[in-house]
Amino acid sequence: MPLLTFDTCIFISKKPSSFPKGFRLTAIVLQELTAGALDDRVVRFWNDIRREREKDGTLLIPNGEDWWRAGKVLNSLLRGQRHNNKGKTPKISVDEKQKIIRDVLIACVSKRSNTAMVTDNVKDFEKIRGYCNVRIIPGSKHFSL
Repeated sequence: MPLLTFDTCIFISKKPSSFPKGFRLTAIVLQELTAGALDDRVVRFWNDIRREREKDGTLLIPNGEDWWRAGKVLNSLLRGQRHNNKGKTPKISVDEKQKIIRDVLIACVSKRSNTAMVTDNVKDFEKIRGYCNVRIIPGSKHFSL
């Protein structure tokens, strides 16, 4: 079984009650889940998860290389540059960039840590994958196993 991480949308749509063996949590997803918490109880829950993940070394935190690579990927998407020898892709808009900026960082951290990304947001991650070859597993496929 490969190492796995979940995109934020998986926590929202699938509401997993436990983490699979080999699970890693990105600090970016943790930030998004905490920001979207409906009350203090949920904030405390995610803080407890953060502490556990930091303690056992399974919290994936972006490093300098991840931030640089994310900038490079976003630049390539904005300019519609060639990727993976497949030619140019359509440029994304500045508004779209704002929507996927954290997804790009999640992809970069996942790639570096050799984790597969489970997401329902396959369309955006496919765009990103052209410049950062992260492994993607659709949520429907992962949760049907």
